[in-house]
Amino acid sequence: MTQSSQRFLPLDVFRGMTVCFMIIVNTGGTGGTYWPLDHASWHGWTPTDLVFPSFLFAVGNAMSFSMRKYEQLGNSAVLGKIFKRTLIIFLLGYLMYWFPFVQQTDHGIEFKPFDHTRILGVLQRIALCYGIASLLIHYCSKKVVWGVSALFLLGYWAIMWYCGTPGDQYGINGNAGILLDKLVLGDNHMYHGEGIAFDPEGLLSTIPAVVNVVAGYYTGLFVQQQGRTKPGLMRMVMAGVVLFALAYAWNTVFPINKKLWTSSYVLLTISIDLFLLSLLIFVIDILGFTKGTGFFTVFGKNPLFLYLLSEIMAILFGVFTVGGTSLYQWINNIIFQPLSPGKFGSLLFSLAFMLTCWLVGYVLDKRKIYVRV
Repeated sequence: MTQSSQRFLPLDVFRGMTVCFMIIVNTGGTGGTYWPLDHASWHGWTPTDLVFPSFLFAVGNAMSFSMRKYEQLGNSAVLGKIFKRTLIIFLLGYLMYWFPFVQQTDHGIEFKPFDHTRILGVLQRIALCYGIASLLIHYCSKKVVWGVSALFLLGYWAIMWYCGTPGDQYGINGNAGILLDKLVLGDNHMYHGEGIAFDPEGLLSTIPAVVNVVAGYYTGLFVQQQGRTKPGLMRMVMAGVVLFALAYAWNTVFPINKKLWTSSYVLLTISIDLFLLSLLIFVIDILGFTKGTGFFTVFGKNPLFLYLLSEIMAILFGVFTVGGTSLYQWINNIIFQPLSPGKFGSLLFSLAFMLTCWLVGYVLDKRKIYVRV
């Protein structure tokens, strides 16, 4: 899922932009961040809330190229490839959260206990959504896939309403997703960044997230067939307009919410992805303006590797210390905050961190090294 044909440069740029922005928003400095680089506190959305679903959309785009090969393979070979890729990506995500596998305690360095390690997360959701979407697309007709996708969105809404705590179905404590995760995973295996055991990449909310991958897949096919024509672009834009309107209509009863990955949020993010991809196709393919696209294609050619690199670097920056302060804080406080105190200094750190990852990707691209799963 790392490369597509250079004939479809807008898809490469779209994927690269997603990874680039994902690294920036995940590595904020110590002086605070501007609101577009923060997630919405609960209902609603910010530009940052578009990043992860766009990554799933890009995974679907890549599948529109890679899954052609599956048509020539036998059933066991297809299942083997899908399950192997799903398992590897899931394990990479799990091991990343467990990394560096040891911790400092009063008794010295000890292994981090498995019973306090988060099981789900970003890469795990990518893995599960890829696996489910791949099976649907390979074994079902297009009409069935879209029918199942609609069922996922409507069924998720029904489950959230009827299985959540009455009066708090869409709240952080009473939603059906947290209740299921606590029952299946347990508090110690969940994310605690919200102050309680609540996983924004939980089991239940993975169901609607599959639709982001499905939409990316069929958009990728459409771009290959008609996307480079003005009529094709108009169809993409109109589809985006319809989905955007439906998202806000649904928002009145099922609020747009990234942390719950609500069905209205799925429609909203797909619509914006369609707008952005249409714009890229218009600028790059129709107007012929390609200057600067090489910067983003560096990320687009090794997306999973560079995302993992950014996360591991951030973890190590937090583990290593300088004078009793984490390397992450030390770099911010010694270099970037004196350079520009506050939010702008934090942004400079995020950009420098992203450019460091880009440089690694640039070297890999120059040497024609593409890390695939």
